[in-house]
Amino acid sequence: MLTRGEREPTLITAEVGHASGAVVVEASAASRAALADGNSGHPGAETFLRVRLNRLARAAEEAIAAARDGDTAGLRRHLHRFEALTSAIWTAQHAMCGPASPAGTRAQRQTATGRDPVTAER
Repeated sequence: MLTRGEREPTLITAEVGHASGAVVVEASAASRAALADGNSGHPGAETFLRVRLNRLARAAEEAIAAARDGDTAGLRRHLHRFEALTSAIWTAQHAMCGPASPAGTRAQRQTATGRDPVTAER
């Protein structure tokens, strides 16, 4: 949606920053909650998830920079990467620690339906 519009780059940058920031915060909280349960059974789970979160945050930064620069093709590419990394972190959290939060459950529903039921209504 953002990459197709003829909108002001400042507005697009703000929207990308807000949306990607919310996802990173949610993924971070879900990782902490999953690890706090203490039942991951995987040595190095904390490090593995931290590396995944760092990659997700970096992809968000790259998407924001592309939006700020008005690089539509780059923004599209970075948003696709961000989406893939988001899906991967929910999968890793679930595999390592089980569903730790409603965020993981919502991500699973999104994968099953192709849409996020929370944001689809917006």
